[in-house]
Amino acid sequence: VQLQASGGGLGRPGGSLRLSCTASGFRSADYAVGWFRQAPGKGRERVSCINTNDGVTSYADSVKGRFTISRNNAENTVYLQMDSLKPEDTAVYSCGAGPRCPLIHKYYGRGTLVTVSS
Repeated sequence: VQLQASGGGLGRPGGSLRLSCTASGFRSADYAVGWFRQAPGKGRERVSCINTNDGVTSYADSVKGRFTISRNNAENTVYLQMDSLKPEDTAVYSCGAGPRCPLIHKYYGRGTLVTVSS
């Protein structure tokens, strides 16, 4: 049972990246799934979350209007579309799953590094 985040890399300011959070060993459709990030020297920040039953989404103020969370249950994957990237988005992004947002600590996976730089 695990979650695996992928899709990180180098992004340019104003550019876009799409992260994937893929579940194995369980159905992510049965859980709320969300994203965290941790920038160098800073604490972990909740970024976004999507519920399972009603599909309601939530975002940190710092990413609202720029990031979009979505899920593809057939692929057992939750995506984080990151647009209008800023250097302050640089962080390790990881995902978690749980009964409902923001309680997404039942399953937690390794992160993927996103670096935003020109």
